[in-house]
Amino acid sequence: MSGRAEAAESPPTRTSANGGFGPVRQVRAGVLDVGYVDLGPAHGTPVVLLHGFPYDIHSYERVAPLLARRGYRVVVPYLRGHGRTVFRSASTPRNVDQAAFALDVLALMDTLGMPPAVLAGYDWGSRTADIIAALWPERVKALVSVSGYLITNLDANKAPLPPAAENAWWYQYYFATERGVNGLRRYKRELGEFIWKFNSPTWKFAPSTYGRTAAAFDNPDYEAIVIGNYRWRLSLLPAEPEYAALEGTLQSVPKITVPTIAVDGRYDPFTPPGDGRSYRAHFTGKYQHRTFDVGHNVPQEAPRDFAQAVIDADRL
Repeated sequence: MSGRAEAAESPPTRTSANGGFGPVRQVRAGVLDVGYVDLGPAHGTPVVLLHGFPYDIHSYERVAPLLARRGYRVVVPYLRGHGRTVFRSASTPRNVDQAAFALDVLALMDTLGMPPAVLAGYDWGSRTADIIAALWPERVKALVSVSGYLITNLDANKAPLPPAAENAWWYQYYFATERGVNGLRRYKRELGEFIWKFNSPTWKFAPSTYGRTAAAFDNPDYEAIVIGNYRWRLSLLPAEPEYAALEGTLQSVPKITVPTIAVDGRYDPFTPPGDGRSYRAHFTGKYQHRTFDVGHNVPQEAPRDFAQAVIDADRL
């Protein structure tokens, strides 16, 4: 498969203070200077935990230490446009195709010299992990994917949903307008908190919990990446030519063959009906499905259950 991330030169990592679960390290990987947390033994089985929007690495603040204590090396990166992850050059295009996020993670894995890893994520993180599992299965030991199969099929995404389902995606359409661009820029913290409450109606999080994550929205490219990615999904932005081969494969809805545990949140407004049956056929390897009594941000709402899913996926 063309498009494999090339290993970047790996200088000594830099660290900075973090009010959460550990120091944030910085390393050059591909087009990014990636901010990430690295816990556990250096030679443990690697686990890469990937966050979504509007969230950040603190979704794994309790999951990562649980896995590290079980002997895993746990890497939790900020995605492009979030937190301490910044572009190395001001002239680098701020691309938003789904393949770009996968290549970011591959570049980080290459830079850190990772063998095949367990990938786990939700929201944007599920989509990114699913893409890597589908296109580069040799890099993935196992997969934990919240909401199942999330690789975006642009043609299918043009089809309207029933009104109640469309309502849950209100911000996707809001971001398609200039009013939405200005709204995100002006009210990004308020908007993020509103989405948290809608996405996780049973989760009573403390203001300080949200505040730690909201700091990640101050990234200089946050608005460009968020707006651009949602517009790309609606086919309002053209696909970048450099990802054409990868996207061609992704648009064919490739199967995922690696061992997988799919997870749904019972109270997540985006959970598809049918206890995972709607996406089961996309996974052709060893497979389990689990539903937890939480909302959208599964790892932060159910950290022990999520960590156990990672451990069990590794053993499939």
